[in-house]
Amino acid sequence: MATHRLLVDVHTHVYLPRYASFLRSRTSAPRIFSRQTTASNGSVTSEERLLILDNEPSGGRPVGPQYWDREEKLKFMDKHGIDVSIVSSANPWLDFLPAPTAHKLAEELNEDLESFCSTSPTLAQLQFKRLYGFGLLPLVPSASTSSLLSTIDQINKLPHLKGIIMGTKGVGKGLDDEALEPVWEALAKTGLVVFLHPHYGVDGSAWGEKENGHVLPLALGFPFETTTAITRLILSGVFDRHPALRILLAHSGGTLPLLSSRLASCIAHDPIVASRLKHDARHYLGDLYFDAVAYGSEELGFVSDTIGRAASFEGTQRGSQSLGLEAKRKIGSGRMLFGTDHPFFPPLSESEKWMSVVENLEAIERVDGWTDVEKDAVRGGNAVQLFGLS
Repeated sequence: MATHRLLVDVHTHVYLPRYASFLRSRTSAPRIFSRQTTASNGSVTSEERLLILDNEPSGGRPVGPQYWDREEKLKFMDKHGIDVSIVSSANPWLDFLPAPTAHKLAEELNEDLESFCSTSPTLAQLQFKRLYGFGLLPLVPSASTSSLLSTIDQINKLPHLKGIIMGTKGVGKGLDDEALEPVWEALAKTGLVVFLHPHYGVDGSAWGEKENGHVLPLALGFPFETTTAITRLILSGVFDRHPALRILLAHSGGTLPLLSSRLASCIAHDPIVASRLKHDARHYLGDLYFDAVAYGSEELGFVSDTIGRAASFEGTQRGSQSLGLEAKRKIGSGRMLFGTDHPFFPPLSESEKWMSVVENLEAIERVDGWTDVEKDAVRGGNAVQLFGLS
């Protein structure tokens, strides 16, 4: 099978119809509401807008069928040559709900997502469905361990759900919360992939008073949030206790690759954590997976370098970095996967292709040191292996 030629999108979102209807019923964020707009010619139209957080700029963002209609997702895939998508519910997930409501809605949405994917078209030559999914856990304060484990069991039994999408707060106290230990154990045992995705950003006061739209919260706040969350998880020793755990980081891991050596140095000089981990912090990047949503070849090359050197930092001794650039980049490419972040960041004209597709594919194509073998793996082959599609 020529699986290496597939284009698989691992970072692509959907607000399932049940979830969109639920958001429409709300009167405070997160919610979907209708707003009338007046054009320059005086005509009045109504549009739906999604308000994810109370303090969002511009009163949220316009939304339409591309956010919940499966045919619109497939049209987008066809337009850009995407063969398979691993779809995930977009933030805010269930973070804002009481535990009983979150548990019930999670299980309903997981069944909805299974149907959304299982009844999608099939790639005849490979017998792949075109859509697979990441399920939802009721990760909210006061959620019981039994409810979380039962939902993991539900997802594991749904054949077209290949993992879960998870925010950074866990059940309220972050991913290093000891209450999540049974969750990590169960996820490692089942082999479900955890797609770690940001939602809250960082303290908004850092952005100042000047109006800059969504740029600072999304371009900087989201990656910083991911970096902090995964670093706390590393420091908790989760990867030492559960080496089979498979976590995919959104937006190429935020700033973790860039700051991983600084992180390792700080750990080595802090008596509280210096002897806590089995390995140098840089080692754990080799246990992670990274989407290739970085928009630049230099950025992708750097991420692959930091992944590729991870094995040389096994143990707590400072590792040897004798591997050459080409070798590190080839190794690192095996943990990177193409994504688009659809349906966010649409082009201004319906006739245009999406920059998130074009630029991320161009970035993969232009990484120095990646041969066609590595590029094809990042575009699709790695996803086939990680999600067990073949």
